[in-house]
Amino acid sequence: MADIEKVYLDVCTLCRPFDNQHMMRIKLETDAFYLILQNIISGNYTMVVSPVHTEEIQAIEDPFERSEIVLLISQIGKTIKPSIKLRKRAEYLYEENFGIADAAHVAYAEGNADVFISCDDRLVKKCKKLPIKIPAMNPIEFCNKENIK
Repeated sequence: MADIEKVYLDVCTLCRPFDNQHMMRIKLETDAFYLILQNIISGNYTMVVSPVHTEEIQAIEDPFERSEIVLLISQIGKTIKPSIKLRKRAEYLYEENFGIADAAHVAYAEGNADVFISCDDRLVKKCKKLPIKIPAMNPIEFCNKENIK
């Protein structure tokens, strides 16, 4: 493993196991998510959780999915607190055409993690284009980079 200790998984990544697993890409991203999760549980990484997670997860319509994700982040996530610096960074990212939640996720990740992981291709591309202060990648790319099998 490289210098990455703290990972920030956005909500679309946390929800990936609840998506239709008949599509190859979704299945591969789900498998990658579980590999990352296994490494978090094993202590190889710390999962950083922000207030944005809590807000976004509360909006999940399916009660089972919502409760499973809440349980997961409460058991293995390290909660970080808001700050004015992170809020200003999120506002800047929003001005750079990030969505409100995406801007906040990225700002919290930059301030508290070593890598930002998302299944949202457009968001990852936007992060690479801007660029943000930490690497942004999808779960498969992260597993490949970190040689997680």
